Amino acid sequence: MSVEQIKKGDELTQSLDIVNDNISRLKELFPEVVTEGKIDFKVLQDILGKEVEEEEEYYRFTWAGKAQARREAHKPSTGTLRPAKEESVNWDTTENLYIEGDNLEVLKLLQKSYAGKVKMIYIDPPYNTGKDFVYKDNYKDNLKNYQEITGQVDNEGNKLTTNSDSDGRYHSNWLNMIYPRLQLAKNLLKDDGVIFISLDDNEIDNLKKVCDEIFGSSNFIAKFIHKNNSNKNQANLVSVSCEYFLCYSKNFNLVNKEIWRLEKKGAKDVAQAYHKFKKEDMPLDKILDEIKELYKRPKYAHLSRWNKIDDIGIFMDDNLSREGGARNYSITNPETGKECPIPPRGWAKSKEELEDLLSKKMIYFGDPETPPRIKSYLTGKDFSVPDSFWYIDNSIDTRWQKNVFGSLIFDNPKPLEMLQNILLMCNTQNEIILDFFSGSGTTAHAVTQINLEDGGNRKYIQVQLPEKTEVKSEAFKLGYKTITEIGKERIRRVGQKILEENPDKVKDLDLGFKVFKLDSSNIKGWDGNPDNLLDDLFDSQDNIKTGRTEEDVLFEILLKYGLDLTLPIEEKIIGGKKVFSVGFGALFICLADGITNKVAEGIGAWKEELNPEGCRVIFKDAGFGDVEKTNSVQTLKRFGINEIKSI
Repeated sequence: MSVEQIKKGDELTQSLDIVNDNISRLKELFPEVVTEGKIDFKVLQDILGKEVEEEEEYYRFTWAGKAQARREAHKPSTGTLRPAKEESVNWDTTENLYIEGDNLEVLKLLQKSYAGKVKMIYIDPPYNTGKDFVYKDNYKDNLKNYQEITGQVDNEGNKLTTNSDSDGRYHSNWLNMIYPRLQLAKNLLKDDGVIFISLDDNEIDNLKKVCDEIFGSSNFIAKFIHKNNSNKNQANLVSVSCEYFLCYSKNFNLVNKEIWRLEKKGAKDVAQAYHKFKKEDMPLDKILDEIKELYKRPKYAHLSRWNKIDDIGIFMDDNLSREGGARNYSITNPETGKECPIPPRGWAKSKEELEDLLSKKMIYFGDPETPPRIKSYLTGKDFSVPDSFWYIDNSIDTRWQKNVFGSLIFDNPKPLEMLQNILLMCNTQNEIILDFFSGSGTTAHAVTQINLEDGGNRKYIQVQLPEKTEVKSEAFKLGYKTITEIGKERIRRVGQKILEENPDKVKDLDLGFKVFKLDSSNIKGWDGNPDNLLDDLFDSQDNIKTGRTEEDVLFEILLKYGLDLTLPIEEKIIGGKKVFSVGFGALFICLADGITNKVAEGIGAWKEELNPEGCRVIFKDAGFGDVEKTNSVQTLKRFGINEIKSI
């Protein structure tokens, strides 16, 4: 038996090939359309019959470059993600990821490892204001383009640019940017997963059409309006103070509608105000007046039906009747001494339940000529179906910045409260949250804060281009040269602040993150452009690029094998060589030179100790000679390890 050597185009040289993956599924669904290994579309059309649109005129949404943008989402990436331990926090234990890079390439690289694993995606992409494009995608060579943007290679070709509204393809450029990213993002969602996308008026209508196409109009959940307390003149005729965020599900029928609930916004504030006034011995009618003043504010207006106060608190009156309810008993109104009218539909409660509610002062009598109703009290923990209109006081986030950083180092961050509410209403407690336009890191901040408050175990993946900060900005003056430096520092400070203020609550709280950076493959010959691939990638005796570490190659293997980047990894020195155990022995990797059979013996013994369900081993092919290779394979086989590969 010889070691299987991975050749050109195999699983360790590129990310998931989505086209071939989809073709394989099509062949499984319709085997009759396969002719000599290829798809016969005429046969497929015969099978689909009336479902195929053949008319020249029909409803569709298109723009210049759409076909190319669609194809781009299906092209695999030959890049990799290199670990940056020195910029990370709690590297060995954290399950959070912070990835620097072009999110188009990063999303491709995540396809194998995270397909169908992400419960919620939130993104705040460029709004296409004419000033916010970092660069236009170069679909021919995205990795080279990214390296030029970040100064890793000579700046020839595409450069930093905005998308001016004088450009003849102003909207098309934006659509070509967002389309392939959303296609790739959909693949990462769990079947009951959801995506939220923030935008303003510039592209919200186009975004809705794109999402209808990618996710399906039947999976549309809502168009939320986010109203902040800003009142700037952002337009010639109207002060624009609203933005939007669309919400789509991957499969609407699988979303658990029973748990899509939020605490009633402002309920906690009103309840606290009531108890404060009552503690001050304020008369009840005066308390009611004070509470009604609160109701006049947008944040509390939806609570105004809780407008009655007695010696217990703020309440609204709910129906005590039910169709077909009991009609042969009643209760006495303590104010009139007479029996109450029976509801036309009958009582929803038994006689004993009514008496119990009466003793607890939970019955509201009101007009003695009408049936009584039950009191429903406003508390800080009242829940309801989320409203599509959200009022968020963004001055809170401004004050937080000044308090933590001493200055406003990032402009227009998304409100932390908004992200927290989204996390809470989607039942994300033990799920993965992705933000691939992560900006200042608000999503990571929200995940960490909510985990602290409800004991959840949410994990985040943040992806952000290391876009340079403006030289005149406060961030640049404070030493933050890129947006990613701001994001990472924000998450560090959030964790440190939580650690200082809640030392008794952080035992099991994940306050760390692993930093990875997009780069070309660690394997020689893969420079990010498949057209430049050498005829035989593995002819070289040492095919690992100079300057790349064993850890660099290790994580590229995890990506290309479709393994989680946060799997537990243990290191041992066996026969003088470093050996990695990934996932408690599911995968052993040795990338050293001068490998001997002693290494194979040690791996076999380690495998027996860990006793994984399945096991495979990867070596660097140039790490040993033919004799040692043959002996090592036989040794591993003796330990029950039959899947052995080399790179």
